[in-house]
Amino acid sequence: MQLSIIIVNYNSHQLIIDCINTVLNETNDISYEIIVVDNQSAAGSLDKIKAAHPFITTLEMGYNGGFSRANNAGMKIATGELLLLLNPDTLILDRALDHCVARFVTSDHVACGVQLLNLDRTTQISGNYFMKGGLNHLLPLPYWGGLLRWVAFRLNTKVPNVAQASAVHEVDWISGAFLMIKRSTLEKAGYMDEDFFLYAEEVEWCSRIKKVGKLAVYGDIHIIHLQGETTGEKGYYGLFDRKALQMMLSNHLRVRKQFGVMWYFILLLNYTFAVPVFFFGSMIEGLIKLKNPFRYMKQAWGLAKNVGMLWWYTPTIVRNKPYFYKVL
Repeated sequence: MQLSIIIVNYNSHQLIIDCINTVLNETNDISYEIIVVDNQSAAGSLDKIKAAHPFITTLEMGYNGGFSRANNAGMKIATGELLLLLNPDTLILDRALDHCVARFVTSDHVACGVQLLNLDRTTQISGNYFMKGGLNHLLPLPYWGGLLRWVAFRLNTKVPNVAQASAVHEVDWISGAFLMIKRSTLEKAGYMDEDFFLYAEEVEWCSRIKKVGKLAVYGDIHIIHLQGETTGEKGYYGLFDRKALQMMLSNHLRVRKQFGVMWYFILLLNYTFAVPVFFFGSMIEGLIKLKNPFRYMKQAWGLAKNVGMLWWYTPTIVRNKPYFYKVL
C-alpha cells in the first residue's frame, strides 16, 4: 500500500462523500486506502459514508477526541508507506494525489503539502514559517495587535506565511487540511500531541517533523479546500467567544511546547495587556468618531473572560504534563 488517506468525521458525511468521490475520480496511478475516523458524530453520519463508499475502513472513537487523537487513531491502523491527513472539506483536482505521491517518494522531503485553493480557484495560505515565540498570535489583538503589525512592517519583518507557493516551496509548517508524511518520518517525529483538541496541533507536530528533515509545499499541485465548512465559520479567528478560547488556549499551549515557558508568558502577558487597551481604546475611538463609546463592551468582556481562563490553565500548561485541553 503506497498511501493511507485519513479523514476525520464529525457530522461531515456529505463533505466526506464528495471528497472521496474526487479521490476516486482523480487517482489512477497509486495504491491507496481510505480510513474515516468518526468523532462521535450524530447517529447515521458514519453509516451514510459507508453506504456511499463501502470499501473504506472506518474507526469509531466513541467520543469527540478532536483532530490529533482521531488522526493518531487512523495512523495507527494505516498500512501505507505514506500517510495523508486530509480534511473532509477538500476536493481533489487534476490527479493531485498521483502527482504528489510521485514527487514526494523521490524527494528528500519528510512531509509535504499542496497549494490549497478556494472554490473560485483563488489561492489559500498553504505553508507557513515559524515566528519566534509565536508572536504572530498577537496580531489579531484589538489596537495592540494593529500597533505591533505596524512596527513589524516598519522593521521589514518576514511575512510568516506563503500566500502562493512556487513549484517546490520549503516551509516550516504545513496546513493540516492536506499534510502528507512518510512512515519513516512518523517513526522519528512521533504522533500528533494528544493534549490538543482543536487548532495548532499540526503546527506543533510540524515543529517536531522539521527536526527530522525538510517540509515543502508543492505549489503546482492543487486541491480545493472549502475552508471552515467543518467548523462552521469561514476563515474563523475570533477572540471573544468559546471557540476563540479554544483557539487561544491551543495557540498558547503550542508556544509552551515549542518555545518554552518564557515565551509562553510573553504571549500571555501581551494578551493580558490587550484587555485594558481594548476597553479604553474602543471608548476613545467611539468618542472621536461620535459613536457609542460602549459599543464594544460585550467583546471586551469576552476577551477579558478568555484571558482569565488562560491564566486559570497556566499552572497546568507550565507543568507540561499530559492533559486534554478541550473547552468546546
